[in-house]
Amino acid sequence: MSKLVFDAEGERFYETGTKNGVLYPWDKAIPGYGKGVAWNGLTAVTESPEGAEVTTLWADDIPYLNLLSAETFKATIEAYMYPDEFGECDGSVSITPGVKIGQQKRKKFGFCYKTILGNDTEGNDLGCKYHLIYGCLAAPSERSYATVNDNPDVMTFSWAVSTTPVKVPGFKPTSCATIESSKLTSEQITKLENYLYGTDNTDPKLPLPDQIPGILAGTVNP
Repeated sequence: MSKLVFDAEGERFYETGTKNGVLYPWDKAIPGYGKGVAWNGLTAVTESPEGAEVTTLWADDIPYLNLLSAETFKATIEAYMYPDEFGECDGSVSITPGVKIGQQKRKKFGFCYKTILGNDTEGNDLGCKYHLIYGCLAAPSERSYATVNDNPDVMTFSWAVSTTPVKVPGFKPTSCATIESSKLTSEQITKLENYLYGTDNTDPKLPLPDQIPGILAGTVNP
């Protein structure tokens, strides 16, 4: 037996930052998630799980059973700008170079981003977390244009995202997966990033949850 130790050195963890966003538009020709493109100007991602609400059934004048509703996953993406490939995901289509029309069919997409994992001894250098989100659909968002004045500022875009879970053999379907680099070897991290971000010879791809173990083991290649 051992006594609990609170706030031990090296065990005061935290998570911060949002960077390396990648958009993976759905490609119906595959069918599946197509070639990833860098999402520059990403400022925030807010994950908002919903559901899993308790419904209490009563019998014999006492609580008989608690049932949980299905859980859903939603998110909000905020950025100063978005890649051109996101246009169709946001309901706009180019009808000629330089001209786009809105209120069109919205394309499904996948998304990933990275956050920093730190602690009291390593600071922000402890590692990172890769967040993979599947089955995304972006809802129409408000855009507020304002005059340039003596307080320089730029417009921030924001999209509410709903998701449809993907199948995971042996588990319930899921809309998200997280991978913690501090639990991986440097070789595994390289394999994962080569898959997510591409190499000189391969396109960036979004792996499905059941492909991730194979990628880390080296049995699934980009």
